This record gives sequence, C-alpha cells and structure tokens, in this order.
Amino acid sequence: MQEKRFPGGRIRRATYDARDRRLELEFAGATPRIYRAVPAPVWEKLCASPNPASFWEDRIAEEYPETKGSAASRPDARARLDALFSAQKPTPESEREP
Repeated sequence: MQEKRFPGGRIRRATYDARDRRLELEFAGATPRIYRAVPAPVWEKLCASPNPASFWEDRIAEEYPETKGSAASRPDARARLDALFSAQKPTPESEREP
C-alpha cells in the first residue's frame, strides 16, 4: 500500500493499493472516498499533480466507481484503535475515588 500526504488543499491524504487497484482519498472535513479499478498511472499522476483536487475532479471523480468510506475502512484501523486504547490502563476499583 502506497501513501501520499498533501499539505493544504482539499485532499489531505491518499492511499493506493496496486494489487486491488483501490484508491482512497481523505478530504479535509469530509468522509473518505474510495475508488475501485484505478490504474497505477492515474495514482502516479495524482501524486505528481501540482493541484491534486483539480486532478481528482477532472480525471477520477466521474471516471471510476466510488464508495463512501469511513475510518473503519482503513486497513490499519484496528491496530490504530488498539494502540490508542491500550495506552490507557484502567484504574482498579480499589484505587478509584468514591
């Protein structure tokens, strides 16, 4: 899985799975969008584009099947949640304040 972060702009992060030809785009303040059957050259051009959002509008948005994603759709979602919550150790009842 390849990942590219974009500083500023509407698209914040993109991930691409070459084996499944799956492109996931995370937009600022929006639900992730997942596109299927995206060829590798399209991914490469998106990453090299001076304006990724314009490239997305012109070359991806209406060309490839889209599904709305969620944070749970990320391949590492479970590991990220485990890492987040395992860092917090619960206080035993005997140590809690009444």
